[in-house]
Amino acid sequence: MERLTLRQLLEAVGGTLLGGYDDLDTTVTQVSTDSREFTQGSLFIPLQGERFDGHSYINAALEGGCSGCLTARDRESYLPGKFYIKVRSTHRALWELARYYRQRFDIPFVAVTGSVGKTTAKDMIAAVLGAKYKVHKTEGNFNNEIGVPLTLMKLEREHQVCVVELGMDHAGEIDNLARLVEPDIALITNIGDAHIENLGSREAIFQAKCEMFSHLEDGDVVILNGDDPMLTSLRGKLPQRTLWVGQKAGLDYTARDLDSDGLSCMTCRIKTPKGQFQADIPALGEHMVYPTLLAVAVGEELGLAVDEIIQGIGAFLPTKMRMNILRCSGDIVILNDAYNANPQSMRAAAAVLGVASGHRKVAVVGDMKELGPNSEQFHRTVGGYFAAAGTDRLIAIGDLARFIAEGAKQGGVEQASYYHTLEEARDALLREVRSGVTILVKASRSMAFERIVDFLLEHVPEQNRD
Repeated sequence: MERLTLRQLLEAVGGTLLGGYDDLDTTVTQVSTDSREFTQGSLFIPLQGERFDGHSYINAALEGGCSGCLTARDRESYLPGKFYIKVRSTHRALWELARYYRQRFDIPFVAVTGSVGKTTAKDMIAAVLGAKYKVHKTEGNFNNEIGVPLTLMKLEREHQVCVVELGMDHAGEIDNLARLVEPDIALITNIGDAHIENLGSREAIFQAKCEMFSHLEDGDVVILNGDDPMLTSLRGKLPQRTLWVGQKAGLDYTARDLDSDGLSCMTCRIKTPKGQFQADIPALGEHMVYPTLLAVAVGEELGLAVDEIIQGIGAFLPTKMRMNILRCSGDIVILNDAYNANPQSMRAAAAVLGVASGHRKVAVVGDMKELGPNSEQFHRTVGGYFAAAGTDRLIAIGDLARFIAEGAKQGGVEQASYYHTLEEARDALLREVRSGVTILVKASRSMAFERIVDFLLEHVPEQNRD
């Protein structure tokens, strides 16, 4: 974060200075909403939630080195040498500060949203642009009403492009986030069923994603998945220049001759409005064509040469727990895709497992959350995806996961079983840690399936660990 003075902070949030502190030239170099994570010279912003109130940690943050804080309340006492800015809402003040700070940067802002694959697309776009530019991007899951402003507040003067992921679980959230970011290039990966419980229908999800467009200028660029039937309904309806990516004929960016080594890499021939070239994608799964094509389109828009784009694709690294390939000697492979799950991402993961190397293919899968009244059927359908992909063994863990196991059995997976908890599944999991196996681990975030990855790694025989 670039330095901000106390004078600038007051201007940004429209706050009132409390406690008699009067050095308006005091500066801060970081914003923190967690009193446990700060550096000297930080501004502490205490947020309030249903189960917590950051105001309880103001003294701890200030005593720990923060220069000052925001507060939505008057204080009974004030620590000497620290400043306190009174605001009506600390949450709102965080947004106002982030918006003020974002206006200091005259660089391209790229916003990515979608039901499935937005984190992977964000990472691929940042990797491609990184071949030419100094890129700032959303880290981890900082894609919500707290994460996006904090992401913007970490911009530095050296950054030349900012790639921001926009997440949502209710209508209006993309509208607010896009108003904050003011993107120059906007991308939607696809429209799926994630959060359908909250929004009610796929059409409502589509409308919520489209909230982003009202925050674009006519001269900005929109890049969309041309294979998605809902997104293609936008053809000819947006005032912005629109580019289409996918595998159908006639799109602006397409990929052909896709080939996979089943280990860690795919190759394909990419066609763009400027020509064609061969690219190696360091990931598995045909679905990886989409984030790659989105990144190529952004790269060409921002002036990258073909060799820079190829270099950037090759430098792609997925975010933790997003189809991370963990290889152990003894020909044991664990596909850690434990970060999240919905029907579309489960289908893609089943396809990856289907073409992965290894003579035995095992799926360890769990509940998918926020799918509403049709949740049972969604889970049964996912079981069918794994059956169609040729899965040898399916271990389902959780409350709803039993329907995945039932769907897999109906699809022909003879070795499909259900366990309510990880503890109940321990013996079944242990039996699969053997030479020549590829094990996929995937479920919704709340299931915390990284515990299963850790459990499997702990029980790989010592001589078989990398």
